[in-house]
Amino acid sequence: MRFVTHRRLEAALVAAAAVVASAGVPAAASAAAQAAPVVGHVYVNDNTVGTNTIGVFDRHADGTLTPHAGSPFAAGGAGTGAGLASQGALQISPDGRFLLAVDAGSNQISVLRIKPDGSLSLVPGGVASSGGVLPVSVAIHGGLVYVANAGAGGSNYTGFRLGANGRLSPIPGSTVTLAASAAPGDVLFNGTGTKLAGAEVGTSLIDSFTVGFDGRLTAAAGSPFQAQGLGPFGSEFRPTHPDQLFVSNAHNGAGLGTVSAFTDSPNGTLTPVAGSPFPDQQTAPCWVEITHDGQFLFTVNTASGSISRYRIAPGGALTLLGSTQVRGTSVGAVDARLSPGGRFLYLDESAVGKVGAFAVADGNLTELATSPFQLPAGAAPAGIVVT
Repeated sequence: MRFVTHRRLEAALVAAAAVVASAGVPAAASAAAQAAPVVGHVYVNDNTVGTNTIGVFDRHADGTLTPHAGSPFAAGGAGTGAGLASQGALQISPDGRFLLAVDAGSNQISVLRIKPDGSLSLVPGGVASSGGVLPVSVAIHGGLVYVANAGAGGSNYTGFRLGANGRLSPIPGSTVTLAASAAPGDVLFNGTGTKLAGAEVGTSLIDSFTVGFDGRLTAAAGSPFQAQGLGPFGSEFRPTHPDQLFVSNAHNGAGLGTVSAFTDSPNGTLTPVAGSPFPDQQTAPCWVEITHDGQFLFTVNTASGSISRYRIAPGGALTLLGSTQVRGTSVGAVDARLSPGGRFLYLDESAVGKVGAFAVADGNLTELATSPFQLPAGAAPAGIVVT
């Protein structure tokens, strides 16, 4: 309900700002009026060395960002000070009460409470072992949580229950061990919580599971499945079709990136959609984000410094619409997330410690004039979420 409320509020405030502008209010006053309302927040896992922190921005109705008072907020573990090469290093619980962050430097997961004003506080007892080495990605559905650990000697998927108090409790027998070279980059649930998928960047494999009532996983027949390219990376189930899975193939080479589309059967078997994989014509498509209405897919091309835009057909086939260049040079464009109302896309620029902001309209992206927005010094951002 929190996200539905933010969608309605975002739409109402943007519409009100447009009315003010059309009424002939002086430009400076109009700009101030548009920037004033805070409609949500943007959270970034700073992945800082030593004590990890979470950077927080106030998100305004016009898409701009300003640092939140008190930001950054301390998490309970340590970061690594370098990029994690993963999607989903930061997640929000479905009820909007908690923020879950990987602490990759200390092999832990921190749970922070989100206060009404957007500020954060660590939940008492809210730091838990990740169940492996180098946690890089978190998946959450209801109170069920899975973590992808990518470090050699402790690479796995491990399950937890998130309690009403915000504490994580390991699920006995939930750990799925992976090869030391697997290097999982993403773990995610489908929209119904009945399926879980994981992308193994190092072995170019895709893991597919059904989720039992006890929270444990059952591997699909044939899992892991061979990816359709090298380095399967960012992944997302289509919001409107929980049986469609999209995976970027990041390591095919210069200008050879692709995005794969799969149908996920009831037993978890993955079958490529006709025509898959779909060319990206860019280099290193890593992170994937799909619009809430399921009509468009964006993939962030880290090496090209661009965001490719696709239209999604009902059956899952992709049509490339073009690519939007990110402002700046070698910004390290990585994780990207849409606002709840879908009007803005926010981009983690890991190499420069900033967040880019783009207006979204019918599958097109336009970077805001004031973008990007600076994170605190020392941040090595490794995940982003938006409310």
